[in-house]
Amino acid sequence: MKIGLFFGSFNPVHVGHMIIANHMAEYTELDQIWMVVSPQNPLKLKASLAKDHDRLHLVQIAIGNNLKLKASNVEFNLPIPSYTIDTLVHLKEKHPEKTFSLIMGGDNISSIENWKNYKILLAEYDIYVYQRPGYDIGKYSSYPRIKVLNAPMLDISATFIRNARKNKKSIQYLVPDVVFHYLENSNMYR
Repeated sequence: MKIGLFFGSFNPVHVGHMIIANHMAEYTELDQIWMVVSPQNPLKLKASLAKDHDRLHLVQIAIGNNLKLKASNVEFNLPIPSYTIDTLVHLKEKHPEKTFSLIMGGDNISSIENWKNYKILLAEYDIYVYQRPGYDIGKYSSYPRIKVLNAPMLDISATFIRNARKNKKSIQYLVPDVVFHYLENSNMYR
C-alpha cells in the first residue's frame, strides 16, 4: 500500500488543506493520504499552536468518512521538535509492508536544504510537490523522485483564519463546514 504523508500544523485545518489531500488521493497512484498533525515544526514557533489533540480532532472531523484520507498522530509520541526523517524511519519500522511518500508545497521543497537529512529524503522517498504561487521549485523539478503536480490552489492560510477568529470575523467557507460549526461552539483561536 502506498501512503502519502501530508505533514502540517493544521492550525486549524482549512479547505485548502482538504483540497490538496483529496487531489493527491484522487489524481496520484497513492492509495491513502495520512494527514500528519505535527506537534511542532522545527521551523515554526510553538506559541501560536492550539493543543495537539484539538488540532488532530479538527482534522478527523474534516476527513469524516473519506476512507482515502486518515488523520495521523504518529508524531505525538516522537521527540519534539518533529523531524520528517525521524518520522519516516519510525513509520518504516512500524509498517514495513507500506511504502511512504511525502507531500509538500513548492515553498517547502524550495527550502528543503534546511531540513534534517534532506539528502536522504531526496534520494530515498518519492516527493509529491504541489506548486505554490511565488515559489520556484527550480533545480528540484529534475530530481527523479520528485513529482510536480498542478493541484487546485486557494490563497488561504491558517494564520488568516486564526486572526479572523481573534477579530470575531466569520471563517465560514474557509474551513470545512463541520470544522466551522465545531469552532463556533468553542473558544479555540479566540
